[in-house]
Amino acid sequence: MREGTRPLEGLRVVELGQLLAGPFTGTILAYFGAEVIKVEPPGGDPIRGWREVKGGTSLWYRSLGRNKKSVTLDLKSERGRALALSLLDGADVLVENFRPGAMEQWGLGPEVVKARNPKLIYARISGYGQTGPYANKPGYASVTEGFGGFRYLNGEPGKAPVRPNISLGDTLSAIHAALGIALAIIQRQRSGEGQTIDVALYESVFNLLEAVVPEFDGAGLVREPAGTTLTGIVPTNTYRCADGRYVIIGGNGDSIFKRLMVVAGRPDMAEDPALADNAGRVRQEAAIDAALAAWCAGLPAAAVIEQLEAARVPVGPIYSVADMVADPHFQARGLFETVEVDGEPLKIPAILPRLETTPGRTDWPGGAVGSHNEEILGGLLGLSGEELAALRADGVIA
Repeated sequence: MREGTRPLEGLRVVELGQLLAGPFTGTILAYFGAEVIKVEPPGGDPIRGWREVKGGTSLWYRSLGRNKKSVTLDLKSERGRALALSLLDGADVLVENFRPGAMEQWGLGPEVVKARNPKLIYARISGYGQTGPYANKPGYASVTEGFGGFRYLNGEPGKAPVRPNISLGDTLSAIHAALGIALAIIQRQRSGEGQTIDVALYESVFNLLEAVVPEFDGAGLVREPAGTTLTGIVPTNTYRCADGRYVIIGGNGDSIFKRLMVVAGRPDMAEDPALADNAGRVRQEAAIDAALAAWCAGLPAAAVIEQLEAARVPVGPIYSVADMVADPHFQARGLFETVEVDGEPLKIPAILPRLETTPGRTDWPGGAVGSHNEEILGGLLGLSGEELAALRADGVIA
């Protein structure tokens, strides 16, 4: 691989499905060089109309649809399904996130497709997976985050579990799918054959649970929600400062704790033998948090951060998007890319991880529905202008 090429260049991906988990998988692959052909219904992916819409298309879609070639096909029509099969004949990867069984009903299931193209990597994303008693249940991220154990832990004791204001389960599933595809590509280089990847939204959040399962099985402990703290690790918490802003302090290392409490005006706690290790601090968590809360309440957030950073104590602010865009570190690390939409600049987030010699990049923002019909259906599949016109007339493409 020559320096500067992206790692997935030369890989053709067909993205079927809509909304977030499948499309974000395609976004990751496209960012790192894959040719991603996004197959949408003639009316477009519904996410084009979600949240803030400008110029007829959501601002979100400009990020989610980046680097993708949009093709419209009505998969409920026989002709649309036949054209999808033709696309898959020349593909390396298929990403789909329809309900389990839908692809089989359309004649696009793994057995059919892989009989025609044995090298195809067939990535499937669904709420509960392709097998098991719950496979056919509808599974949006909101529901599966609860089923997968994440929501139980997220919130204040005695109150309703809290949802983060993002579709966490979808995004995590996309990252898992992209990882599975990368692993399958490596294996295909050895075997020459593709394989099916089964990603479930609930399992993607389940994968975050750290010690929750072994602690339950080995000690009978059920991890409960702990608000802004982290069960069994002290101190690590969020504190309100005099200016109304919040800071996060992670002072749970033994030597860090001593430095933290000296700066906070509590040298007695810093030198207390009962607080010298984490186990002792857990027993006196309330007293430690009360001392830190009182200290933070008397200072603006910037002063708290300045003093603790000088003492090499992990501390940081809680940022809004406005804070992130204004911060020089975000800028220096290249976390925003600017694209042009209808003649106007628009910031969209970079996609990680950061690769030293073969980094990803945004080539173009998400475009109009069916904007690559002629290139893909005409150029790649060889349909004539008359055939494309007939497909439009029949509503098979936009």
